[in-house]
Amino acid sequence: MSLFKRFTAMVLSSLLTAVPAMSQPASNQVAGQINALIPAATRNSQTAKVKEELDWNDLLKTENTGRIRAGLTDGSILSVGSDSELRIVQHDGASQQTSLEMDFGKVRSQVVKVTKPGGKFEMKTPNAVIGVIGTDFYTSFESNKTTVICYKGQVTVTPTGGAHAMGKSDSSSSNTVTVSAGQMVVVTSEIPPAGFQTTSTPPDVLETSLSSTSVKPGAPPSGHSHVVRNVLIASGLAVGLGLGLYFGTRGNGRCKVGPNGGCQ
Repeated sequence: MSLFKRFTAMVLSSLLTAVPAMSQPASNQVAGQINALIPAATRNSQTAKVKEELDWNDLLKTENTGRIRAGLTDGSILSVGSDSELRIVQHDGASQQTSLEMDFGKVRSQVVKVTKPGGKFEMKTPNAVIGVIGTDFYTSFESNKTTVICYKGQVTVTPTGGAHAMGKSDSSSSNTVTVSAGQMVVVTSEIPPAGFQTTSTPPDVLETSLSSTSVKPGAPPSGHSHVVRNVLIASGLAVGLGLGLYFGTRGNGRCKVGPNGGCQ
């Protein structure tokens, strides 16, 4: 083989070797990493591991006993409770562009302040969009209800798909609700018979939301801990006690409350 032909063959071989490398997609965009977990939990259907890298569009899922705490590259922290599914659609720490989706479950988001022009931190559920500037808040979705509790700062909650925000004076699905520290809002497709009620967060509900997203060894499963149900139970107990006191006073006009809450 002549020197020219040999040189040509070498050039063609180099070009062919480079083509597959050029056609490969760019490396995944890093969103953060898993800092702690309680089994059973998965990342993209594979067993999740501590220190494992998280990329854009990763899907985190926990079973009845599983929980995950993830750190994003901008310093924000996501604590995913049991029986939950969270997708990190996008997180660009440099431009502060974050988009998360939760189809079911519960998550606490401790978000660093958004200072970049056009920056956003957004959480979506099947019937609401939650936006923040920088705050600490809890989101859950179960029984077709989105519950948002604000621990610190403020969050905005916008119902979608014909849902309504309990706590508003009207039932318009197009208005955004602002939830401040110590307040909560429930987004639902069903309007309660008594209308939309208070947005203050009962202490027991606040404690339940914090404990259900705590990622500590030995933390109790939260599969049977339902924030909205706790609110309804507390309201029912209050109404029942009031009725008991009322009917107890009808006989003699007076009622002394006994140790069990009834009349003596």
